[in-house]
Amino acid sequence: MSRTNFDELLEAGVHFGHLKRKWNAKMAPYIFMEKNGIHIIDLHKTVIKIDEAAAAVKQIAKSGRKILFVATKKQAKDIVADRIKQINMPYVTERWPGGMLTNFATIRKAVKKMTSIDKMANDGTLDNLSKREKLQISRQRAKLEKNLGSIADLNRLPAALFVVDVQKEYIAVREAKRLNIPVIAMVDTCCDPTPIDFVIPANDDASKSIALIIDVMAKAIEEGLTERKAEKEKEPAQEKGDAPTKTRARKGKKKTKADEDEAEEESAEAVEETSAEEEKAE
Repeated sequence: MSRTNFDELLEAGVHFGHLKRKWNAKMAPYIFMEKNGIHIIDLHKTVIKIDEAAAAVKQIAKSGRKILFVATKKQAKDIVADRIKQINMPYVTERWPGGMLTNFATIRKAVKKMTSIDKMANDGTLDNLSKREKLQISRQRAKLEKNLGSIADLNRLPAALFVVDVQKEYIAVREAKRLNIPVIAMVDTCCDPTPIDFVIPANDDASKSIALIIDVMAKAIEEGLTERKAEKEKEPAQEKGDAPTKTRARKGKKKTKADEDEAEEESAEAVEETSAEEEKAE
């Protein structure tokens, strides 16, 4: 069953592209027609591409890895932050810090700095500092929280990147491609789809369009996490069920060994009897 349908996409305005004069020729396969100087996206292809992207993110979530959502444009940041926070995935809705992926170790140091400030506040170390020093540290903490608070749980590089606007987030896309991290993105008619692994041809300016596609991706991730949890719960039950089988197998091995010992004793006795008969014959 498809995760979305033509009517839902049409109602959300996913089909509206950019002006014809601003188009990128590489998006031609995803354009249905031109109307009043505006390109109309082929929603039948969008449905197929959404299903492909949803299947990919579900598999990644099921494997226990993270997907980093990037949306710093005004109409997308609140939608992404509210929805992605519910599924505990990392996201960037403020300025993209250059080198966030290619220089990930430095970004982790900044996150650890934020954690150390929190520790100082909890154990009372901040109380021993002067008023000016406390103000400086609190400002530093607020700045770190604004830019990196949403990726505090990202301990290693993400398995994939989901981008809302390819043109605006070109630095993030470039870093991901350099590290061979797959990119899933909403691509409008004015963008180049070449560097994107999973292209979702869609209007990346309308709030309804962004909200619909983000919700589909979030639901796919939730399904993957649910399946992962169910598999983990099955594993202990299977181990308990296999325990008697192992015991029986071990008992079988002991019995076989005893049989072998008996066979060896019988053969030894037969050899002795044969040798005794040969001596009598002599």
